[in-house]
Amino acid sequence: MSVPIGVVGMGLLGRGITACLLERGHQVVAVARTADRHAQALPIIEQMLGELIERGVAPPDLTARCRERLEQVTTWEPLAPCGLVIESVSDDLAVKQSVFDELERVVACDAVIASNTSAIPISVLQQTRQHPARFVGMHWAEPAHATRFLELIRGEQTSDETLRRTEELARRLGKDPTICQQDIPGFIVNRLGYALYREALHLVELGVADCATIDRSVRNTLGLWAACCGPFRWIDLTGGPALYARSMERVLPTLCHDAAIPPALANLADQDARGIVNGRGFYEYTAEEIRAWEQRQRRHTWMVKEWLDAEFPVE
Repeated sequence: MSVPIGVVGMGLLGRGITACLLERGHQVVAVARTADRHAQALPIIEQMLGELIERGVAPPDLTARCRERLEQVTTWEPLAPCGLVIESVSDDLAVKQSVFDELERVVACDAVIASNTSAIPISVLQQTRQHPARFVGMHWAEPAHATRFLELIRGEQTSDETLRRTEELARRLGKDPTICQQDIPGFIVNRLGYALYREALHLVELGVADCATIDRSVRNTLGLWAACCGPFRWIDLTGGPALYARSMERVLPTLCHDAAIPPALANLADQDARGIVNGRGFYEYTAEEIRAWEQRQRRHTWMVKEWLDAEFPVE
C-alpha cells in the first residue's frame, strides 16, 4: 500500500485538494475539527469526483474506489504514517502554528509539511519549528481538483529535498507547478494580481470608468491572451521590449503607487462584503446570479484546462 498523504482542513480548498489526491490514486487521511465538517465535505468531494468522470478524465467507478482510499478523522494520530501532509486551514498565523505543533508531535521527522497559504511568508511559519527544512509553501487555486495552477514556495530554510518531493507530487497530480525561489510577500501570482486590482480601483476612483466597464475591458484583453502566454511572451508577440519601453516612459509615472488599501475596497470590507459568499461585493448578487457565475467560472476553468493540456502538456 502506498504511503498516505494527509490533508488538514476541510474547507473549500481542502475538499478540492482531497479530491485531486484521490483521483490520482493516493490514500488520503483527511482531518477536520468535527464529524459534521466531514459530513458537509464528503458530498462536495464526491461531486468534484463526479465532475471528473463527466469530463472523461476519470473512469466511471472513480467515486466508489475513492471511498476506499479516504479516511476521515478528527484526531491527529492517524496522520502518523503520512509522508506528506498538506495544511489547508484559515490563513491565520496562530491557527497554522497550532496545527504544526500537532503535526510535529505525530508525523515522522522526515515527513514534508506543506502549507496552503496565499499571504503568510513560509519563512515565518518555519521560525519556531523543530525541523524547518521540511516546511514548504503549497499555494493552490480553486477549483483545486481541476486547475493546473500550483505555486510552490521555498522558505528561507526549505531544503532542496523538500522542494523536490513536493514538485514531484505536484506533477503526479497533473499540475504545472510554479517554483517561487524567494519567499516574497504574495509570492508571484498574487503580487501581479494585487498590482492589477490596485490600478483597477484607482481608475474607478479617478472616474475613468466604472467597475463593469473595467471588468469587461480586462476580460476582452487579458482574457484573450493570458491563458496562452505570460506577460513577457506577450510583450514579444506584440511589438517587443523596444516598443513597450517607449510606452512605459509615459504611462508608469501616472500609475497608482499607494501603499494603503484602496478606499473603495476598504469600505466594502468594513461592511463585511464577501462577494458571492453573502451576495455583496462590487456587485450585488441574487441566489440565481451566484449559481450562474459559479457555473460560468467552472465551465471556463475546464475549457482553459483542456486547451492548455493540449497545447502545453505538463512534463
